[in-house]
Amino acid sequence: MNAPPRPSLKSITHTPTGPQAAPQAVDTPAVGEPKGVAEGVPFAVRPDPRRDDGRRPVAWLHIVAPPSWSVTPSARSWCTCGYERNAIGRAAVLQLVTAHGEHRTSCPLLNPTSEGRTAA
Repeated sequence: MNAPPRPSLKSITHTPTGPQAAPQAVDTPAVGEPKGVAEGVPFAVRPDPRRDDGRRPVAWLHIVAPPSWSVTPSARSWCTCGYERNAIGRAAVLQLVTAHGEHRTSCPLLNPTSEGRTAA
């Protein structure tokens, strides 16, 4: 009932039993630009082209008007000051667009009025 020994296979290679050291890179002299930079690419750090100009979105108007005349349009107008309105139907959406424009002229976040300006 002993199994016969397996014949050796030609494709199996001998694996080492102990740890081996990884091959080390040869040191090159440091001359010229730092390595890792492609030729013709400046190495200096440039300023961020997307500078913050201080503007932030404050009031939004979102209108959904499907191309079919049989579908009812809808709209939503909201502002960070707390103003929020919704409309469903053509006439109501047109009124909301007008109300959104009026709110933009009277919003305290978009048109801050200080006492120094009105007193003069």
